[in-house]
Amino acid sequence: MHVSLTETLSISFDALRANKMRSMLTMLGIIIGIAAVITMIALGNGAQNAITDRIARLGTTVLQINPQRVHSSGVHTEQTVKLTTKDVDMITERAPNVVAVNWQQDRDLQVTLKNKNTRVQITGTPTNFLEVRGFKLAQGRMFTAADDAARRKVAVLGADVLAQLGVDDPSAVLDEQVRIGGRAFTIVGVLAPKGAGFGGDFDQQILIPFRTGRHEIFGTDRINDIWTLVSHEDSITMAMAEIQGALRRSHRLRSGQADDFSIRNQADLLETMGETTKTFTTLLAGVAAVSLLVGGIGIMNIMLVSVTERTREIGVRKALGATKANILFQFLAEAVILCMAGGALGVAAGMAGALQLSSSMGWKTAVDAQSILLAFAFASGIGIVFGVWPARRASTLDPIEALRYE
Repeated sequence: MHVSLTETLSISFDALRANKMRSMLTMLGIIIGIAAVITMIALGNGAQNAITDRIARLGTTVLQINPQRVHSSGVHTEQTVKLTTKDVDMITERAPNVVAVNWQQDRDLQVTLKNKNTRVQITGTPTNFLEVRGFKLAQGRMFTAADDAARRKVAVLGADVLAQLGVDDPSAVLDEQVRIGGRAFTIVGVLAPKGAGFGGDFDQQILIPFRTGRHEIFGTDRINDIWTLVSHEDSITMAMAEIQGALRRSHRLRSGQADDFSIRNQADLLETMGETTKTFTTLLAGVAAVSLLVGGIGIMNIMLVSVTERTREIGVRKALGATKANILFQFLAEAVILCMAGGALGVAAGMAGALQLSSSMGWKTAVDAQSILLAFAFASGIGIVFGVWPARRASTLDPIEALRYE
């Protein structure tokens, strides 16, 4: 007797529907496993996207230069080599691949607006801050070169500073007086939100002209950071070498002496963090995949029990002319159908879980099509791998012995 593929599938579906509870319990392991894999991959992808966004805010063509402690025989010296405007001049002169240089001094100080006060970072910086650092204005204007040269007490507030000072409308604070470290400054602008980065929350700072800050607030020529804007991503390596040479010359470092400064390349940081996050995502997915393995073993056990319970049915079908291939395909189809159905429910549960984590706990998640296809492929593979043995056992039963089975 020839049994068509459609008929075999129909028989498989009928057998699964006849034992709905057993089928659901069998699928449960696959549902949990797939849901866990989808959720873990979504968390990993979300973390990677968040890291990418943070570094993108800094700019992939922006280099950050910081002073660092000098090591002597493996021990930190008491003094940290400082950066000054002389270093800025040297970079400008000797780094042709650098199109703009921004530098800053910063310190946390008490800030008062009317009856509200908070403690926030005060950043003294030149007028090209917006260009180099990739910030934008929400209201008002940036201070000018004339403001800087005249040491005018003007300030541009970061987006989050407004909330700390109890201000809802950015335009309402323009031309208002804010006291910084006890000195009155006029607010001329408000920055648009930029978000947090690896250097901290960029929205929690107040910008003031560099010369004003140097003489009125900081009282030092020490620079905390130098930021350089490189002409193109392809020029970053060359620009870093030029900056290194310029600073070594400025600091009069002899050959063999270690650099007393560090240059941070945001693009390299992005690549490193991306690789780390990818490893973390793979680890999470691997841990979640263990539950898929357990689910597959559960399917194999249930299918073996099913073969035993349906021995007489198998004997009858063989007596009526069903071939080994028909029996093999029927039981293998049942296992694959269970896994595919469990996979579909698991994907839905995983996406719902990722959405719930994102909404209730604020975690960034991102479900991609690749992870869904991978989950389905894995579920199908489990159905085939763990369904072959029970299916083969069913197909090799002797029809005479099967009909005698009680």
